[in-house]
Amino acid sequence: MHVAIAGNIGSGKTTLTTLLAKHYGWEPHYEDVDDNPYLNDFYEEMQRWSFNLQIYFINNRFNQILEIREKGKKVIQDRTIYEDAYIFAPNLHSMGLMTTRDFENYFSLFNLIDKFIQPPDLLIYLRASVPTLVSQIQKRGREYENAIRLDYLKRLNERYEAWISTYDKGKILIVDVDNNNFSEKAEDLGLIINKIDAEINGLF
Repeated sequence: MHVAIAGNIGSGKTTLTTLLAKHYGWEPHYEDVDDNPYLNDFYEEMQRWSFNLQIYFINNRFNQILEIREKGKKVIQDRTIYEDAYIFAPNLHSMGLMTTRDFENYFSLFNLIDKFIQPPDLLIYLRASVPTLVSQIQKRGREYENAIRLDYLKRLNERYEAWISTYDKGKILIVDVDNNNFSEKAEDLGLIINKIDAEINGLF
């Protein structure tokens, strides 16, 4: 079984992945942040490094998906390959931070990969307002995230909402992070777990 968590930067994907992996005994697959060789350069010079970063992400995520399917274990994944393709890359392109040539090359690669992958059995989307995102980004204090602009987060949020409104690849559970503090309140996490149980029971 493959459960994946989607959401904007700072929405709490990694935290929820850890909590659910512990609760269910699922194997967590995290986004490769610490070992990513492009992130620091990207946040300092987005236009120069946007294409390199997105190719790194799609390669990394494709490998993750293949590994998940090969192992056949119950897995929870922090961020999906669809977010790279439908949110981050098009956003960089529309902001003029990725050339049309690079974006078309990237999206052609994604379309090819998409033919070989299966979507998650359940997608959990963490919906959060920009103030909530900013608050949570500041709390975790990653140095390279200090340069993230409010308009960048707002644009990403708009793309997330557009993507989620048309998502039809499988079951989806939406969590309102503004009103659910699952990282600090056990009862809030319990609400999410109850909803996941209902969705999972419907899968089998």
